[in-house]
Amino acid sequence: MDKVIFNDKEYLSFQASGNASRFAISFAKEFCTGIGFDIGCNKKEWAYPNSILIDKCILDEWDAMKLPDFMVDYIFSSHCLEHLPSWVNALDYWTERIKKGGILFLYLPHRSQDYWLPFNCRKHIHYFDQEIITKYFENSGKYKDIYASGIDLNNSFIVVAEKL
Repeated sequence: MDKVIFNDKEYLSFQASGNASRFAISFAKEFCTGIGFDIGCNKKEWAYPNSILIDKCILDEWDAMKLPDFMVDYIFSSHCLEHLPSWVNALDYWTERIKKGGILFLYLPHRSQDYWLPFNCRKHIHYFDQEIITKYFENSGKYKDIYASGIDLNNSFIVVAEKL
């Protein structure tokens, strides 16, 4: 197995290769149907299938805090939220764009991976675990049926929630 070493810890090398969404898309297909956004996919080939791509690397017109002005059935986002200045403001804003009964599907790097912590990876502003993201959804009062996965081999996790 190919590995990388950071701070004397071994990690599987695919964690440093990008395209994290590939580990979550098969699960997202169980929830994300209809018309939706993939926010922060970085490259077209890494995007959630048949979604509307929201990333300045692809099209300068839209970004995480400037979405098209219509409601969608889902928002899928993989390894994006940790880069945004205010993840709470972003999730609040994204919620406004999801239809009742729609899905917010997040795939996020877990704080257990040392390299992804903001003081080691300066591209990351925040770090997460399932508990803090689940609490956001619960406390917002705008979601039901909130599910969080454990940590996967990519040192990441999924949280999926249905909008009330």
